[in-house]
Amino acid sequence: MHQFSFQRTNYQHTPVTQAVFIVPPQVHLLDVAGPAQIFYEAADYGAPVTSYFAGIFPADERVESSSHLCFSDLRDYNTLQLKKNDLVFIPGLERALLLDDAFLRTTAPFRRWLQEQHAKGVIICSVCTGAFLLAEAGLLQDQACTTHWKYTERLQQRYPGLQVKENCLFVQSGTVLTSAGVASGIDLALYIVEQLWGSAFAAQVAREVVVFNRRSAADPQLSVFLQYRNHLNNRIHTIQDLLAQTLDKKLSIEALAEQIHMSPRNLTRLFKSTTGITIGQYLDKLRVERSQQMIGEGHTMHTVAAACGLKSTNQLRQLLKKYRGMVRA
Repeated sequence: MHQFSFQRTNYQHTPVTQAVFIVPPQVHLLDVAGPAQIFYEAADYGAPVTSYFAGIFPADERVESSSHLCFSDLRDYNTLQLKKNDLVFIPGLERALLLDDAFLRTTAPFRRWLQEQHAKGVIICSVCTGAFLLAEAGLLQDQACTTHWKYTERLQQRYPGLQVKENCLFVQSGTVLTSAGVASGIDLALYIVEQLWGSAFAAQVAREVVVFNRRSAADPQLSVFLQYRNHLNNRIHTIQDLLAQTLDKKLSIEALAEQIHMSPRNLTRLFKSTTGITIGQYLDKLRVERSQQMIGEGHTMHTVAAACGLKSTNQLRQLLKKYRGMVRA
């Protein structure tokens, strides 16, 4: 499959990239704000990029978001002259609109404009349920794509010609990229910044917005650092936080239990009944994910093992082998 490519050398002398953020009615704020902030920071660091905000209807100069915060002074997308490798971001919006055939019919002119931009080689990106608008425009037909985990099945049912991928942060199909939603829009934006201006520059931008553990397309939507947290037991949350923050240390069950004023036996039982897995299994999963992150960043196996609280690289390899199903392809 053809993948788009960007110049990576001396970005200060490359043409200015135009990044257009579409603001549909009932837009989800973070779907717009996250990627827009990434490109704002990139410009602040000297990247040749200019951002625009445009409504989905030419007459819209003011749009109310799903959170009731309003966007104003929006551009008419017809006035934008985009070129190959410029960017268009389509954020998510309220599902009631996406399932409203009458609303979708009114978007026909915008969808035709999207098709024209795609034909010119403009990079089209969706965040969260924005994928529905791309699908309606025919840009995802027979292509791999994704959306928020709550809507992957609905997207597949409504558009059976799509190859909807579950549990991934973003998917690239040529010059069309779809992401899972909210925070994954930031991951997607950082990925594009990396393609445009290189890894070192993207790392600077990530650090500026305090995104230290950057995620890639291969990462699942739900990190192990976020899984097993769908409960309201503050004491177990405290233990999970402590384990995640001290992976390089070996804490005994007694030391953990002391933190929440509980006996080791009661902690063991409560952790299992609350999360569905044992403390040891949870710790292993944290170590596997952290080790994969560090290995992907180029750290040595020795450094990774130490950071994960393991005695040797051999112990690390055994752990990765044990949890082979968690390891990214």
